[in-house]
This record gives sequence, structure tokens and C-alpha cells, in this order.
Amino acid sequence: MPRSIRIQSAGAYYHVMARGNRREAIFHDDADRRFFLHTLSQACEMTGWRVHAWVLMGNHYHLFLQTPEPNLVAGMSWLQNTLTRRYNVRHSKWGRLFGDRYKAVIVEGTDPYHYQTLLDYIHLNPVRAKLIRPKAGKSVLDYRWSSLAGGYALPPKERPKWLAAPSGLHAFNLEDNAAGRRQMIKRLDRRALTEELASCGVPPLPEEADARSSHLRRGWYWGTQAFGDAMRKLADASITNRTPKSRSYRADPHVASHSQQQAEAWLKQGLKAAGMKPAEVALLKGSDPRKLLLADLLWRRTTVTQEWLAEKLAMKSAANVSQQLRRLDRKKVRAQAPKELIAFLDQAEAPTE
Repeated sequence: MPRSIRIQSAGAYYHVMARGNRREAIFHDDADRRFFLHTLSQACEMTGWRVHAWVLMGNHYHLFLQTPEPNLVAGMSWLQNTLTRRYNVRHSKWGRLFGDRYKAVIVEGTDPYHYQTLLDYIHLNPVRAKLIRPKAGKSVLDYRWSSLAGGYALPPKERPKWLAAPSGLHAFNLEDNAAGRRQMIKRLDRRALTEELASCGVPPLPEEADARSSHLRRGWYWGTQAFGDAMRKLADASITNRTPKSRSYRADPHVASHSQQQAEAWLKQGLKAAGMKPAEVALLKGSDPRKLLLADLLWRRTTVTQEWLAEKLAMKSAANVSQQLRRLDRKKVRAQAPKELIAFLDQAEAPTE
């Protein structure tokens, strides 16, 4: 059976879920969960994704994310592959971590009802799984591994920059302050206490709705019928204009502001700040602090390959770039770099919002 097409567009919202191979655990301890969030943070940094909600369960995870650029497939390819490699290294295993293909349901995120229901559906997942016992006095906040305890309940400075908590609070007409955050938790606690555990957070399905097309647990989109019709047309256009896709995330042609153009612009600015002319780069060792810091920035904040970095920074090979970046002591190397370069790096790293 052919795989369904991934609908990608700038500003699109998605409900993404991936399960462990053979439904086995993908999180064995808190270190695994921290690894996941660290890797997700890197993916968001590279792609510009905004995550509106997340939850980590034993053998699967849920994400409610928005892609300002049409790069869902590219970003998920990098995320899943990187998670698998890191998991295998940590647990001395090999082979697949995730079973089958990740599920990505396109969402009408601009519609308040569909946005709110998905946000609550994800945050109430631990209740449905009986990891939280509301009648025993437990709160949704007692589950550590969701974007509630990991973001919505925290002051803005303590949250991940990629978490769109202000948008989630605003969707329920709540302010991003202590009172608004408390109200968000109380509202979910009320739902957890009053609804049946098995269906807590699951919206009722209207009789006229087709669950095969649009439902939180099934179907390929979550939104109104008009939204579904528009997505069908977009999918048809994507099939008609389809071009062969690279298997490599970092070669994806749809990554815009995080693309090669951004890397080239930063490289030019960085060399100038470092007091280096392009012709001089090849004369310097691959371990030169200025080269290392520029390679580190471009690798973490854009989507260029290590082959590209090796060529542009005259660092011999992709393997050499990988080795140098793994060994990089950023604090030590920054102390050896010109102040103008450090100022440029700090500016490039600064949040854009």
C-alpha cells in the first residue's frame, strides 16, 4: 500500500505521534526523557519549529507543533534518526527505535476549537493512561514529562524558547502570568476529575463527521470540513508538482531561513568579524578557534552538512568536522577568539522573537 503524502506548508500545524518499535519502551528513565527534549530543542533550533504542546509516555510521544517553514518531513527525519542513534549508543543497542512511520495529522491550528481540543488531548494523556489519579488528589502537574510541568506552569524565563506557551494560554483567554498559569492547571484538573478516565480530553464525535478523515485518534486531518477540502487540494497540487526528495534532512530544499543561504550569510559576516578574508581560511589549521566557533554556529543553527562546512572552512573532511565539534570546549575556545567574533556569535544566537 503506498504511503500517504505529507502535506507541508508554511505556518502549518501538526499533531505528531511516534511509537516504539513493536510497541516497546522508548523511554526507560529520566535521562532518556532529557535526551529526547535536548534533541527536540536542537531540531527546533535548526528548523524554526514552534511546539505548542508535548508529552512523553513510556513507549510513545505526542507533539503539537507548528512549522513556520514547510519542513516537517526534513525535521522529523533528523529528529527520529538522531534519537535512534543516541538511544542505541546510550543503551548499547542497534536497529530501529521507532515502529513504522511517525503519524503526522495536519491541524486547523487557527481555529480555536481544534487548537484547544488538541492541546488538552495531549496534556490529559497521562490521565487516560492512569499515570495520574485525580480522585486520589493528584494533579496533572504531578506528571513531570509534559509541556505543563515542563513549560506552561513555569515563568517565561524558565521555559524552552521553542515552546509556544503564550499562544496556548491565550487560546483559553488566559494571561501569561502566575494567575493565568494556575488557572490553566485548575481547568485541566477539573476535566481530569469530572470526565471518564478512558475518554478524558477526547472530544465527542458528531454523528455527521467521518472519523476516517478527521478525528484526534484517527484520520489524516483535524479541523473543519472546509479545512479538509483545502488540504485535499494542497495535497493534489503537491503530487502534481512533486520533485524527487533527498533522503538527507540537511539537503531538503524547503528549508528557507535556516538554509544554505543563511549559512553563507553568517559565514561571510563571521569571517569579517574574525578579521579573516576568505582566501586566508585555507591557510589556517582546522583547529583554529575562529574556524571552530563558526563551524559550531553553522552546524547547530542551520541545516548545512558537515561536508559543506569542511569545504567552506577548509577543515579537510566531514569526519574531521564531526570530530572537532564533538571535542569542542566552547568556553575555552571562545576565550581565545577575537571580541568582534564573540559579539557576532552572540548576536546570531540571540532569539528572534
